[in-house]
Amino acid sequence: MRKIAIINQKGGVGKTTTTVNLGCGIAQLDKRVILIDLDPQAHLTMHLGIEPDSELPNIYNVLTGSASLEGILKQVADNVLVAPSTIDLAGAEIELASVVGREVILRDAIEEYPKEYDFLFMDCPPSLGLLTINALCAADEIFITLQPHFLALQGMGKLLETIQLVGRRINHNLRVTGVILCMYDSGTKLANEVVADLERFFANINDESLPWAGAKVFKTRIRRNIKLAEAPSFGQDIFSYAPTSHGAEDYLSLAKEILNNDSANKPYSADKLSVSDVQNDETQTEISPNVADNISCNPESIN
Repeated sequence: MRKIAIINQKGGVGKTTTTVNLGCGIAQLDKRVILIDLDPQAHLTMHLGIEPDSELPNIYNVLTGSASLEGILKQVADNVLVAPSTIDLAGAEIELASVVGREVILRDAIEEYPKEYDFLFMDCPPSLGLLTINALCAADEIFITLQPHFLALQGMGKLLETIQLVGRRINHNLRVTGVILCMYDSGTKLANEVVADLERFFANINDESLPWAGAKVFKTRIRRNIKLAEAPSFGQDIFSYAPTSHGAEDYLSLAKEILNNDSANKPYSADKLSVSDVQNDETQTEISPNVADNISCNPESIN
């Protein structure tokens, strides 16, 4: 069973589109998939034709202890179960501020789920708050979605450092498996330069203790495709809405690539860290246009 958080603290880089369509693509390959919507905007929920409703059990109820994960899951397709979200989730961070162990509530809920599954994907909000920290504590792997241009790279260093903090002190199995390039246009020089720099950065990692050691930029690129943008308005994944489109072709190719990727997890040894330590850490790493030369996440700089 693989538990994967799909994250980037920047919005509009393809997290929800990737979570939905990658999950459904893997389900097309006869794997059992659970999708968890951790974003208060509930875009994944709506994407799959579920109307957000605070009166119905949802992931907010799981985090606040009034429902189990099994009790909120809805089947939306063969082999695909969804844990829906609502706007109530926006208040979870405040409500859970005084709860002991608030950063591992989701992990515990997933561990209590009694049925077998092959993949569990978590769609994270565009922030590094409590909801994202819960996903990082529950996951074994991380996929970073990235649009291949300069502004989309800003803050990636901070994201990697947050991952390292959680990996060292809360979730010792956490690994970055790779980067998924979305809205890719192979005809632009910038996109090709960003890909080359990212690949060089990951290839030059010498410290095996880093959670992104061994990560890669997935070979499959998700091309710009209007069908991917249209599918949510019909409450469908790309395979139901436009099965012959480039979007369906790309996500099925990515699903096959991921099924063939046997990335090993390597544990950390460190003290426990509270969620407030992760959220309040002031370490900031700037990323210049040359990613490979300038992403710098120094373990010694993290207290």
